[in-house]
Amino acid sequence: MKIARTLLLGSAFMLTLTAVAQAESKTLYIGGYGGSFEKTMREQVIPAFEKAHDVKVEYVAGNSTDTLAKIQAQKSAPPFDVILLDDGPMYQAIQLGVCKPLTDLPVDQLYDIARFPEDKAVAVGVVGTGLMYNKDYFDKQGWPAPTSWADLADPKYKGKVVIPPINNTYGLHALIMAAKMNGGGEEKIDPGFDFFIDKVNDNVLAYEPSPGKMTELFQSEQAVIGVWGTGRVHSFAKTGFPVAFVYPKEKAVTLLAVACAVEKPDASPLANELVKEMLTPHVQDLMVSEYGYGPVNKNVEVPEAAREFIPSGDTVDQLYNADWNDINAERENWTKRWNREVER
Repeated sequence: MKIARTLLLGSAFMLTLTAVAQAESKTLYIGGYGGSFEKTMREQVIPAFEKAHDVKVEYVAGNSTDTLAKIQAQKSAPPFDVILLDDGPMYQAIQLGVCKPLTDLPVDQLYDIARFPEDKAVAVGVVGTGLMYNKDYFDKQGWPAPTSWADLADPKYKGKVVIPPINNTYGLHALIMAAKMNGGGEEKIDPGFDFFIDKVNDNVLAYEPSPGKMTELFQSEQAVIGVWGTGRVHSFAKTGFPVAFVYPKEKAVTLLAVACAVEKPDASPLANELVKEMLTPHVQDLMVSEYGYGPVNKNVEVPEAAREFIPSGDTVDQLYNADWNDINAERENWTKRWNREVER
């Protein structure tokens, strides 16, 4: 009788543990961008997904390098099921074995630019990195709109330029285009550093990583020209501020927002489903209208009025695609050099 009771109690205990484990497995954790992207995800994407799949989704905001660092710091038990990173850090994540192959992607609906090797990740939006400027301020000064990356060195902008640092993809893109414009590139970065040190630094008010601070500096007219992405500028313009985006004549640079399902022992199949959800026409439309991403789904069109900001069609073909193999091999060294020689 005692043995039977013990067995029953043991079985009940195991069932309880199983139920707890199942309950815990019904929460998905996403590591992704903050700001207006996070707002769109929390308000318009996540609630519908939770209802459709009977799952709780927790969203943890952070920039790409921080999200990747969290995964590297907890390799044995990754804290996320899905991560959203810029393309450069995502290539690193794939090399580190962070991402598992995605299945059942709607490949016939996707532009080629969205596909990653072995489907270990997929782009969910396209951004162009270029120049932004305050149209009203420029009009008052009688200044023409900027047209080139070289304009960052124009003496009339002294103390009025704001650029993210190179641990941010926007700043890194600016460094690469400065190098290309002066005879170098990803494989020969010295001309880019020389351009910033000798010609741009005196114009720079701040190398600013915070999107909120970037907009504040523009709103106060402390800064009137800078480097940013089409999505950020689109969101800023939607507030009513007279900001314009410029595709420089040397080309703007492709920046992909990329999703992957994290490789982990207890990986939930719903991670794959959440990534697929972000490729549906409905969510892609939201990303266009709410955040200003260029769509990766061929069935989604960008409204005529938004094409100034949002890459689509021929505009995407005209973007420069940086070589992330060369960049990632040297990025840590470039960042140390940037901190030592540029942001002193």
